[in-house]
Amino acid sequence: MVSFAVLGCGRISDVHLKAIEKSQNAKLVAVCDILEEKAKEKGLAYGVPYYVDLEEMLKKQKPDVVVIGTPSGMHGEHTIMCANYGANILCEKPIEVTKEKIDNMIAVCKEKKVLLGGIFQRRMYSAAIEAKKAVSEGKIGDLILCDGYFKYHRSQKYYNSDDWRGTWALDGGGALMNQCIHGIDILLMVCGDIESVTARCSTLARDIEVEDTAVALVKYKNGAVGVIEGTTALSDGFDTVFQIHGKQGNISFGDGCFYSWDVKGQTAPEILDSLGGKNCGWQNSYNGHTFLVDDMAHCVMEGKAPYIPGEEARKAVDVILAIYKSSKYNKEIKVYD
Repeated sequence: MVSFAVLGCGRISDVHLKAIEKSQNAKLVAVCDILEEKAKEKGLAYGVPYYVDLEEMLKKQKPDVVVIGTPSGMHGEHTIMCANYGANILCEKPIEVTKEKIDNMIAVCKEKKVLLGGIFQRRMYSAAIEAKKAVSEGKIGDLILCDGYFKYHRSQKYYNSDDWRGTWALDGGGALMNQCIHGIDILLMVCGDIESVTARCSTLARDIEVEDTAVALVKYKNGAVGVIEGTTALSDGFDTVFQIHGKQGNISFGDGCFYSWDVKGQTAPEILDSLGGKNCGWQNSYNGHTFLVDDMAHCVMEGKAPYIPGEEARKAVDVILAIYKSSKYNKEIKVYD
């Protein structure tokens, strides 16, 4: 069994804790949060020691893996501390909120010879896997248009629930960085890397310092173009929707089904799971997180790279940062300049 600790006992922690509990190869040994009441609650609930100091936990428990679920802009410093104590890291999205911090995380983990894996549980969604397979095998021909529509509701109460939410320093952005990043990651997974963006970001409905609405024209490295629309400003949100068009066919899918499967000689595969449902919510499933916990456990035991290594987890962040820069300077921005 590979020993796991969870850092950050906020709203996402139960998903991590349940995933570790369900894993056949992971054992929870500790939880940690700077707020003692939160750490104590989770520690007692799962029968493990709780800590309010990360360094103390690392020294005493020596976990093989730390799952990081702290505010986004703190992922870098927490990753580096874990790496310095020889712990491998499984990090929530976004992996960090600036390129400089991500570069440092990756470099330190390589130097300390520990694994750094990202959490994008929706990559396990069967429609995304089937769409990627069809595109990769050329079933719909060369790609022409690849679009993602992420139109959600998050209330002002949601943003007020934690003082880090909706801030540049700790949230790293708004609708795109916190919610739409899952959909952007799937676009990259299915359609390939994005070369450049031309975007407009606005704060239209929420009292936050970051964007609640954004639209971007994107150009993929393979020559396809598309749009990304993302918001948390709606009074009532919609499903997550992807539309992928090639020269020989079309695929469109959302939270629980294929809307279109125009793939020559094939019928639409059966979909039994969900991207998260309306508003990119959570559907009481730990399958994606459990897969990533199991994968990290196997990687620790076998010395191989995680399913979503740090270099891969950063790609959606790089796109989002380019969108912010494009909106700020009102021009097309190359993602990887």
